[in-house]
Amino acid sequence: MARDTRQRILDCSLAMFNAQGEPTVTTNHIADELEISPGNLYYHFRNKDDIIEQLFATYEQRMDEALTPPDGRLPGLEDIWMQLHHVFECIWDYRFLYRDLLEILSRNRRLRIRFARILKRADDRAHTVMRGLSQADVIRASAAEIDAAATNLLVLATFWLNYATVRGDKDEQAAIRSGIVQVMMLLSPFLRDAERVHLNQLIRAYTD
Repeated sequence: MARDTRQRILDCSLAMFNAQGEPTVTTNHIADELEISPGNLYYHFRNKDDIIEQLFATYEQRMDEALTPPDGRLPGLEDIWMQLHHVFECIWDYRFLYRDLLEILSRNRRLRIRFARILKRADDRAHTVMRGLSQADVIRASAAEIDAAATNLLVLATFWLNYATVRGDKDEQAAIRSGIVQVMMLLSPFLRDAERVHLNQLIRAYTD
């Protein structure tokens, strides 16, 4: 029963943070929404930052899984497409972390360090993917171009949904689809002719 209450608090907090913005939601608001006493909430979590850290741990695990490269082989365009889909879904499900990022990190040093580590891992894996595409003869690019493209991929993927929200996009799936297409199009200038055709076919199939 206690475990169920703890999970209900996490689920409710995530929904409220995403819908209303983390800075505007208090532990009392969460307790009221769940129709439990503030004392019951504090039995499971010390404060709001404790809730955020637990949500962040789940987010971190999902993001690590999404960023896992193919096992035992070089990546292809479909691999990157699928990885991006998982990454964008994770960002959407925990979008309050991105929308309220500076506010949250400014007051929580532990999360600041952990988020920086996630970005470092994502940056390393983006560079690994780009080098893998080069080794697989999917792209033609210099070392400097690979480094720049990898960073651009990471920045765009990280902040695309924030951009879509500010732009006024209401459709979650449409925002995710358009973000994936935008990121994949960053690869287009480096693709060999056959792979560029392949990418265009993937985009048409995905957006039709």
